[in-house]
Amino acid sequence: MLIDEELTLKKLEIFLAFMRTGNLGRAAAELSTSNVSVHRAIHSLESALRCPLFKHEGRNLTPLESAYVLEEHAQKLVQDVLGAVRLTREAAGFSAERFRLGSLYSLTVKTVPQLIMGLKLRRSELNIDLILGSNIDLLYKLKNMETDAILVSLDETVSDPDCEQLPLFSDDIFLATPVDSPFAGLAEVDLADLRDSTFITLTQGFATHQDGVRVFRQAGFEPKVAMQVNDIFTLLSMVSSGVGYALLPGRVAAVYENRVRLVPLQARYHLQQHIGVVFLKAKERDPNLLALLAECRMYTNRLDR
Repeated sequence: MLIDEELTLKKLEIFLAFMRTGNLGRAAAELSTSNVSVHRAIHSLESALRCPLFKHEGRNLTPLESAYVLEEHAQKLVQDVLGAVRLTREAAGFSAERFRLGSLYSLTVKTVPQLIMGLKLRRSELNIDLILGSNIDLLYKLKNMETDAILVSLDETVSDPDCEQLPLFSDDIFLATPVDSPFAGLAEVDLADLRDSTFITLTQGFATHQDGVRVFRQAGFEPKVAMQVNDIFTLLSMVSSGVGYALLPGRVAAVYENRVRLVPLQARYHLQQHIGVVFLKAKERDPNLLALLAECRMYTNRLDR
């Protein structure tokens, strides 16, 4: 048996509204349409089903047994279709109830909490998963639909034709030293003076690692690396314990502030990280993403004041 092309979900929706309200006028008001449109849809539905649904008593429509049977099954059908649409959109990452935000570890000190608080105010029903990693790891997750947006350093590692970027702020690179280091009290430091010192770095793939390579190249030496770690908080802990020095962005200054000093580098070593949000062009109309981008713009405006 082929389904008549006149049998549509919209007509079933109108039929259910009439069954629920028991009146053409109330059904029309609920659906923001006219009495005539409701009556026409019901008549067309009867034609498509090739059987009557109502007994006409003057201007009144009295449901027959067939109408009650259709009502029972149509309710489930409409709910199943709405559920299928929701699950399909969620599978594609559009307006899901869960938003997966990727971020660099260092941005969890200040930026991420503020953005998440703002996003929750905009969309209180949204559950947010925070996924931490390096630039390279997070871009891979974004491209594979494992994250909905990522907060990263906007360098060549995240330049991708399938993605859009929204800049947030720029951050200087500093020398991180223990508070008892002879360099801790300087107004600025010549990195070349630390040629024989020991350093701790993040592993490859992190933007701060790549920036460190550039700065050391400018200083004209290869650093003696005592260890490489996978997150910036472990790195700061190692610096505070005197294991070695590190090159770090200024946004981590509040972490271990009584045990670690961030000393400015001389102007010739000046380097900035440009932080921003990266997302897939294919998802740029997703309501959850649009809410995050709006919050990011407000965050940038607050920084500029």
